[in-house]
Order: sequence, then C-alpha cells, then structure tokens
Amino acid sequence: MPSPLHVAVLLSGSGRTLQNFLDEKTAGRLDIDIRLVIASKPGLGGSGRAIDAGLNHHLIDRKTSGDLHEFSSRIFALCDEAKVDLICLAGWLNLLIIPPHYAGRIINIHPSLLPSFGGRGMYGHKVHQAVIDYGCKISGCTVHFVDDAYDNGPVILQRTCPVMETDTADTLAHRVFEEEKIAFPEGIRLYQQGRLKVEGRRVILGNL
Repeated sequence: MPSPLHVAVLLSGSGRTLQNFLDEKTAGRLDIDIRLVIASKPGLGGSGRAIDAGLNHHLIDRKTSGDLHEFSSRIFALCDEAKVDLICLAGWLNLLIIPPHYAGRIINIHPSLLPSFGGRGMYGHKVHQAVIDYGCKISGCTVHFVDDAYDNGPVILQRTCPVMETDTADTLAHRVFEEEKIAFPEGIRLYQQGRLKVEGRRVILGNL
C-alpha cells in the first residue's frame, strides 16, 4: 500500500473519530493523508473540525441528494476524484451502494461487538442503552469491512471493555470510545500493511 495512505473520511456527527485520526497522524502513529471529508448533513461538528484542519470538505446532504443510487454515486465520484485508497466511515449513518472497484476498500467502526447490537437504527447511544438493557457484562467496538448492508461486512478486529452495574449510556459510550480510538487506527494500519485477507466471512491476519 502507498505511504502515506490516501484516505477519505465519511461522517454524520461530531467528528470525534476524524479528530482521533488527526491526533494519531500528528503523533506519528498513523501514516495517512486525509484527501477528502464528506458530511451527510449540514451543521455537523465534524464539518467544523475538517474545515479547521484545512481538509478538503464536501457536504452531500442525504435528504436532498435523490435516491440511494444518486447519493452513493455522488460520494464515490468525489472519492475517485481525490484518488483515495481507503474510505473510512467515521460515525457515518447512511447506507451506500458500493461500486465494484471499492469492494474491500471501505471500513467502518461500530460501537458494539458485532453481530450483537448492530443493524439499521442501531447507532450512538441507542447501541449502548441496548447493551445495558440486555444485561451484558462486556461491550466494545468492531472494525469491519463494509458491504451493502448495515454493519454486515467481515470483522477485521474487535476490542472489549467492561459494562459496569452503574453504567448509563453516556458512561458506557465514553468507555467504548476509548477502545475505538485504538481499534480504528489499528485497522487502518493493518490494511495499509496489506495484512488483511478475506476468506468468506473471516478476515485472516497475515504476517508483515
């Protein structure tokens, strides 16, 4: 893979994961060039972070971008133009129709241990409240490849954390995000190193 890795970041929220990427890059732990940031609706905190960092930022509003095909086409046209190697969904909440040339080149992070507590409508604090309501003793995050369904692609890696008896959705979200800050950059590094081989639903980790 090229060095630095040319990355697009797609976001639908505050941009904490984008900020984590920027912090990891500044610290010398992540060799990426964020060529493009796409926001799915106006007024997002993540857009402000991208603009403040001087990144190439675009708004493609899901509500005003036609059907799913048109919405997806506009996004991937920008990714083609920016010549990105990898697309990272960083709090992105919209389904995409993935062109064949981006298969295996899109990764996402989900704030639970998939396949539990994933799928349509399961995002943000809804996930953490569902984990608490079910009585789980551990939670965590999942980095996975993206396909045409919500939270469905092969799992690259997972990290865990305890669920405390006194947890609220807020406190559990904070603990899970601390694991996300480690997991997502690690997934990017493994991809950049060419160590991820997909066999069916399994991702096999190769040696350096």
